[in-house]
Amino acid sequence: MRKIVAYEYESIRFSKEEIDSGILDSLLRFNELHSNKYFDGISKGIKLKQFVGIIQVQDLTIEILPKIDKESNSEEGWRNVLIQMLKSTGRLKVDTSGSANVSKQNFNLLEIYFELFLRNLDSIIHSGLIKKYRFQTGNLNALKGKINFAGNIRKNLVHRERFYTTHQVYDVDHTIHQVLSEALEVVSQFSHGTRLNDTCRRVQLEFPEVQSINVNEQTFNSIKLNRKSAHYKEALELARLIILNYSPDIKSGKEKMLSILFDMNSLWEEYVLSTLRKECRGTNTKVRGQSSKKFWNTSTIRPDIVIEKADGEVIVVDTKWKRLKSSTASVNDLRQMYAYGRFWNAEKVMLLYPGDQSSKEYSPYLNQDLDVTNHKCRLGFVSVLDSEGKLDKTIGEEILALTA
Repeated sequence: MRKIVAYEYESIRFSKEEIDSGILDSLLRFNELHSNKYFDGISKGIKLKQFVGIIQVQDLTIEILPKIDKESNSEEGWRNVLIQMLKSTGRLKVDTSGSANVSKQNFNLLEIYFELFLRNLDSIIHSGLIKKYRFQTGNLNALKGKINFAGNIRKNLVHRERFYTTHQVYDVDHTIHQVLSEALEVVSQFSHGTRLNDTCRRVQLEFPEVQSINVNEQTFNSIKLNRKSAHYKEALELARLIILNYSPDIKSGKEKMLSILFDMNSLWEEYVLSTLRKECRGTNTKVRGQSSKKFWNTSTIRPDIVIEKADGEVIVVDTKWKRLKSSTASVNDLRQMYAYGRFWNAEKVMLLYPGDQSSKEYSPYLNQDLDVTNHKCRLGFVSVLDSEGKLDKTIGEEILALTA
């Protein structure tokens, strides 16, 4: 298995052998299916955007890591930072022992998600698979259910001893297990030659044979869990991630391709929000994410984070996953923050960036003669890494200090 490790916004150029094998063509077709949002095509390669994660096509694995301060940390360090961010935001549910194994053995994201799925499925199998009623139509040697007269005449004109009927069956062949079976088949295809191959084959042997179906977003939305099937929730979430990221166009051809990619802008926002909520837990300070207000006609505006302190003070925070190269933010960002301040009646607004630069003091917007509130904005910076090169767990405390 070949492997390429790159950082977001970097360019990847492929060898003639990789181009001839159709890898570049597969990547471009996959990107086109997703409105070209993951990367741009360049001569003999691709230029990455803000998405991080992993792509596996044929025998090549492309791992994309975050970029901020990449010179100050190793690939393994940024890989662990990404995994810890995914854990903190609930996108990766790994228990304590599992996370220790992840950091020690340096697995890639596909292996982590595959192992979680197999572990969940194995637990479900041993706790007992649920059964459901379904209708089945076919020939029987005994009368059972309702005779399908048209089908019976068509199929049993000669064999009068048979009955073509529609009847109820109570078994494990239902939508939930059919979806899990499809996800298990994808895992099987991508775990050949890896440490998970034996585990996957064992789970496949223990899992019952069910009808093969085409699974899409609507299939998952149609599944309603109840008290009896609640323990399937995490396995179905992992199955959704695996199946919906398995390119439907490419899987019908010779190339097998699977991707698990995350937008770093959204992941950074979610991580900051989760650390702030954890820091403010048990206090009178409220932290809200993505609260929106009407702006114009049907348009709305929605800041990333709104902090409401016990004394009634409101601070609006907008996260930006990028290095600020100049001494000030873009005019568009500053205008956006001013609008947030006006609509949320917040005297203080802050643009929050990752990095070890010194944060700017709050500066008032000019020409506010008509304003009741004197809006002020600052540029805040928090380091993603601590002194040991690991994900800084005190970011929430630092951000609250910046809002003072």
